[in-house]
Amino acid sequence: MNNKPPKQANDLSLRNEDSTLVERQESESLRQYLQAATSDNTRKAYRSAIRQFEKWGGRLPTDRDTVVRYLLGRAESLNTRTLDLHLTAISQWHHYQGLIDPISDPLVRKTMEGVRRTHGQPKRKAKALRLEHVAQMVNHLRQLPTTKKKLRDIALVLTGFFGAFRRSELVAIRYGDLVWEPEGLLIRLSSSKTDQQASGLVRALPFGAPDCCPATAMKNWIELGGINEGPVFRPINRWDKIQPKALNPSAINELLKTLGNACQFDFVPELSSHSFRRGLSTSAARERVDFELIKKQGGWKSDATVWEYIEEGQQLSNNATHILMEKMAILIDTVRVKEI
Repeated sequence: MNNKPPKQANDLSLRNEDSTLVERQESESLRQYLQAATSDNTRKAYRSAIRQFEKWGGRLPTDRDTVVRYLLGRAESLNTRTLDLHLTAISQWHHYQGLIDPISDPLVRKTMEGVRRTHGQPKRKAKALRLEHVAQMVNHLRQLPTTKKKLRDIALVLTGFFGAFRRSELVAIRYGDLVWEPEGLLIRLSSSKTDQQASGLVRALPFGAPDCCPATAMKNWIELGGINEGPVFRPINRWDKIQPKALNPSAINELLKTLGNACQFDFVPELSSHSFRRGLSTSAARERVDFELIKKQGGWKSDATVWEYIEEGQQLSNNATHILMEKMAILIDTVRVKEI
């Protein structure tokens, strides 16, 4: 009896199984690459936006008319930037599913433009810390009894300010990211908000006067804290015991507000971790630091962002009214002399 046909069928079945396995592997690889293309924070924001849309009554996939009704229903209760995020999340979902994107419809775009014009408000900016503000914070900390928390907080404040770090970057610093050189400290970041390709960024912190040197403060902290691996900035409990996990990003905002209250600043509600980045750039601008040096220290990709900070830092010192007021003062003195 000839068994060749069944054998061919078995071979075909095996080829189909192999093909299915390859397809599954390719699908998993695609999913991983798509996931890597978007940061964790962005994915969380998108998921939250989709949940809010569905809680309102929307369903995915959706259409133009439903989105317009959503905008009309939420225009007065949600910030316009929040609504923009929701539209982006819905748009991305449809793109990834290979479906028609309702957000690109002219009616949706025109409606959202009207919402922005009607309800839009200027974006609240974090208070930029000045050099004197950071000095007050550090002086306050130095007057406290010596504890591990005290040394951690000094290192965190000085590193955050002079390194122009985001809070997500600060808490992500690991012991292996620290490179010590005779001239100071290099902190190598594997990735950041402005380095989505994960090519790596380096923040340089040269040695300086001990009382305000971030590299010295970092050295004191990791030595006293016995940190030789893992996260650099960690939680510390009420008994001054260092915890193994990384510090929560929200703890940095809480620390700044606590220090702001202790120093009796009148802008505590405006303080956030972004006060470090704004503070470094505007303070450097007031001291006439070169544009390229400011841009490099903060790791900014956009020249426009850096110029915005420079203009903010110099808006009173580099001001046309100085010359005009000097001229007017001369004219006033001249009039006074004539009247006498």
